[in-house]
Amino acid sequence: MDAEFDITNVILETPRLILREWKESDLDDLYEYASVSGIGENAGFSHHKNKEESSKILKLFIEEKKTFALEYKENNKVIGSIGVEFIKHKFEELDNYLGREIGYVLSKDYWGKGIMVEAVNKVGDYLFNYLNYDFLLSGYFSFNFQSKRVQEKCGFKSLKNILFDTKLGHKEPGVLTILVNQNKNNGIKCLFDY
Repeated sequence: MDAEFDITNVILETPRLILREWKESDLDDLYEYASVSGIGENAGFSHHKNKEESSKILKLFIEEKKTFALEYKENNKVIGSIGVEFIKHKFEELDNYLGREIGYVLSKDYWGKGIMVEAVNKVGDYLFNYLNYDFLLSGYFSFNFQSKRVQEKCGFKSLKNILFDTKLGHKEPGVLTILVNQNKNNGIKCLFDY
């Protein structure tokens, strides 16, 4: 079952990042990383063709109040995002439990540095320990080895091979994963081999 989530006034911090609400002043940073070929395509959407496209996405991020901006402390630049999304892939076994799906994007300039693992772990910690979620779902396209590694390092387990609907209008094979709140004795662990 979809848990409640609202990013308003939520600020999370890791050694290298500040995870926070998006601001209109983040437009240039969003366009800079989202306009690079391969960034959006790894997440199921086309890279941004112009700043107007980035502006529309930024407005959605601000209005929907469910996507963190990842601000890199070293240069105060937004280098990616993590969305705490409604569950698109329903499982009867999870109907009595609270959770969400997460998705993330990171600037190519910061790949391979463990930054997204740091960010996903922090968001998971907040959702489990502060909001008391039971589980998180995520997923990756079969070709996206970087995203697979992030999820593995964060403790997500394979749940099901799936065809994901992309915003590019086609289906892409991949794997849906689950992370179970280990601090709760909620019966969900035995359902998914934890």
